[in-house]
Amino acid sequence: MPDAVRHVYFLSDGTGITAETLGSTLLTQFPKSRFYRTTVPFISTVAKARSVVREIDQVALRGEAPLVFSTAVGEEIRNELATCNGVLVDLIGVHVQLLEEALHVKASHQPGQAHGLGNALRYQSRMMAVEYAMEHDDGQSLRALEKAEVILIAPSRCGKTPSTMYLALQHGVYAANFPLVDEDFGHDVLPEPLRPFQAKCFGLTSNPMRLSQVRTERRPGSDYASLRQCGIELRNAERLYVTHDIPHVNSASMSVEEISAVILERMGLRH
Repeated sequence: MPDAVRHVYFLSDGTGITAETLGSTLLTQFPKSRFYRTTVPFISTVAKARSVVREIDQVALRGEAPLVFSTAVGEEIRNELATCNGVLVDLIGVHVQLLEEALHVKASHQPGQAHGLGNALRYQSRMMAVEYAMEHDDGQSLRALEKAEVILIAPSRCGKTPSTMYLALQHGVYAANFPLVDEDFGHDVLPEPLRPFQAKCFGLTSNPMRLSQVRTERRPGSDYASLRQCGIELRNAERLYVTHDIPHVNSASMSVEEISAVILERMGLRH
C-alpha cells in the first residue's frame, strides 16, 4: 500500500532553484513515496521566515511533519527556519562551516549568489548561447553552424530542443539541432549541411512506443505518430549513427539533465 502524501518545502533566500534541485535529487531515492511540493523563494527577512515557519507548523498539526529543504544562507533567517516543526535538511549550513574551516576565512553569508548574475562575463556567455540555440532550433537556420560546439540530430520529438536549450542556459554551450526526416534515410549519408560538421554531431534516439506516445499528443491518429512510422525512423536514425560513428544515446527514459550530462561527457565539453 503506498505511503500517504508527505508535504515537502523547498526554502531559499534566493530563487529556490538549488533547494529544489538538491532536495528533489534526495527524494528520488524514495520512489514509492508520494510528495506534495511547495517552493518558497526570496525569504529575505526574518518576518517572512517566521511566516513560513507558521505555515509549516500548521501543516505539521494536520499530519506527519513536513520535510523541509533549505538553502538559506543568512544566519538569522536560518536560525528562524530551524524552529519549525518540520524535518529540516539544511543544505548549506554544515557545508559552509566545513569550507570556512578549510579556507580559513569566514563566508559572506550573502543570499542569491548561486543563480544571480554572479560573473557577468559568464552570464552574458550563457545568454548568447541561448540566442544561438533558439536561432538554430530544428534546422531553421544554418548560419554560422561552424560556431556550434555540438549539433544534436534525431527524428522529430526525441528531445533535441529541450536538450539544446538546457545546454545553452545551464552550461553556456553553443548547441544547434537538426531534424532527421524520411528524405535523410536510405542513402547512409549525412544530410548535406551536416557533412562538414560530422565530428560535432550527437544523435538522440528513443523507443517506438514512447515516441509514438509523444507524437500522438501533437498529432493524434496521424501516420507521423503511428508505431510503425516511429519504428522505421528510429531504426534508420540508429543505422545512420553507427555508419558514421556518431555518438548517441536513447533519451526515452532520461531527463534533460541526464541527456545533457551524457552529451557533455561524450563530446568532451567542459563548461
